[in-house]
Amino acid sequence: MYVRLVNYVDAINQYRKTKISNRNFLVIAALIVGILAGLAASLLKAITHHIEEFLQTGFQWQYKYYLFFFFPFIGILLSVMYVRRFIRKGKFETGLTPLLYTISKKSSKVEPHNAYSQIITAALTVGFGGSTGLEAPIVTSGGAIGSIVGRFLGLSYRETTMLLACGAAAGIAGAFNSPIAGMVFAIEILLPEFTIPAFIPLLLASATAAVVARLFYNEQLFFLVTEGWKMNALIYYVLLAVLIGIFSIYFTKINAFIKSSFYKITNPYKKVVIGGLMLGLLVFLFPTLYGEGYITIKSLLGGNYTALLTNSIFSEYSSLPWVIILFTVVTVFAKSAATLITLSAGGNGGIFAPSLIMGGLMGFVLAFTINTLGIAHLNVANFIVAGMAASLSAIMHAPLTGIFLIAEITGGYVLMVPLMITSAIAYLINRNKNQHSIYTKPLAEKGELSSLEDKDTTVLNMMKLRYLVESDYLVLNEHDLISARLNEILQSKRNLFPVVDDEKVFKGLVYVEDILRKGTDQAEEWSVNNLMQAAPAVVVISDHLKIVLQKMEKENAWLLPVLDEAGLYMGFVSKTAIFNKYRALLSRQADYMG
Repeated sequence: MYVRLVNYVDAINQYRKTKISNRNFLVIAALIVGILAGLAASLLKAITHHIEEFLQTGFQWQYKYYLFFFFPFIGILLSVMYVRRFIRKGKFETGLTPLLYTISKKSSKVEPHNAYSQIITAALTVGFGGSTGLEAPIVTSGGAIGSIVGRFLGLSYRETTMLLACGAAAGIAGAFNSPIAGMVFAIEILLPEFTIPAFIPLLLASATAAVVARLFYNEQLFFLVTEGWKMNALIYYVLLAVLIGIFSIYFTKINAFIKSSFYKITNPYKKVVIGGLMLGLLVFLFPTLYGEGYITIKSLLGGNYTALLTNSIFSEYSSLPWVIILFTVVTVFAKSAATLITLSAGGNGGIFAPSLIMGGLMGFVLAFTINTLGIAHLNVANFIVAGMAASLSAIMHAPLTGIFLIAEITGGYVLMVPLMITSAIAYLINRNKNQHSIYTKPLAEKGELSSLEDKDTTVLNMMKLRYLVESDYLVLNEHDLISARLNEILQSKRNLFPVVDDEKVFKGLVYVEDILRKGTDQAEEWSVNNLMQAAPAVVVISDHLKIVLQKMEKENAWLLPVLDEAGLYMGFVSKTAIFNKYRALLSRQADYMG
């Protein structure tokens, strides 16, 4: 059955290669990916919202609200149990960092189970109150769909990467009904380099996903009522951007701290218990932390400021402005902790939605405080929207995504100037402290970010050292007599020979020039050990090609011996082999771009 399917796919590929260009075929594939990713986004939202609705209004019990302390724990536990029970052969990871790593180091081959496992675990986590967002899981799920389609159709690495990005863009477009933001997100975060031909597949995939998602959810996420922005409020937008930029640096630091703290806990169920109960306590004290948190922002945009304290133990003080302000400030920091605890304890989600919520709350606090003090009269809704854009831009290092996403989901295009100012300033403040975003920092610390930075390293990352090793060299043992191997040495087409010991461990090199200089008539007097020289450098089979080339340049060597992890000799790698492969891959990319 499988063989017949493979043959059928090969026949389709051979047929379409003769009838349609790669560029046009990629457009068709992008439409397919857009439809599937749009359906995936709709399914994730539907499952999550049904779970939330059932837990909050679907059943009645006298002491039901005490269960809200345990709901987040239950959601994370179910998510972890699902992964450990059903995801056995593949590795399950959350967030966008693994997706970036897949593009960088795994030829864009996303584990197929991510197409559905991300949906299941995210729905369980967020539906039961995990204080995180659905966007990262749907991006990963959409990326997996694109990767699967690309590999199924036998496309190249670059074409598969393009479809992966199309799936991710479609996921964002479907989740927010924002096709432009989806496309910009893929360009800013996922694609190694932006090119004009990439524009069309991304745009079509995003638009298609938005149309599909709109069939199921026709309601706009946020409603913004505004008459525009005023010049006298500009200084406060700048102040908001500075505050959010500083907070984003704090968020990056606390992210590292909480992750490292939970990393020390080796038992996954112990993580669930500790994290789940901590999260339950936070949600019990601050009900606005339940799930994504978009309902709170909706209420604030509508002018219902007391919604922040609704169902909390402080609700009786909701008429006091300073209680609202203090409660919101604490909620911002509680949201950051709750989000990171959710993810570190084993829940699935991302920081996309939490970034929006934290930024929106900070915008509300600033504007509401200034209005309360009577310093000025600011449009609170405008500052909520600007705060959302600034927070997303700073934390994710994606200012264009922040600007266009907020403009699309709120209809606030009239606020484009404040959005641009706050996003740019907040981003620059964070970038001045953190060269890499919260997604790319883990990769940068491990030296695995290079392929996302420039074309040369992108091509080098497509190349694997193991496929460039030449193993047809005459291998000498360190105890051999030259006279015993002389005929083989003289007949060899090589001018150097690797030397190993009895265990095949690499020891050094023997050059044919040294043998000829000594004179072959005296060969019976020498052993290989007498003529052996140390190699200028060695490379390990797992080394990146960029490291190999750096060693060659440093030692002015044209070829170097390749060893396995145990130091056993495997063969040689030459600059000629690297450059030939590099030119071939570069030519393939040029053909694709043309």
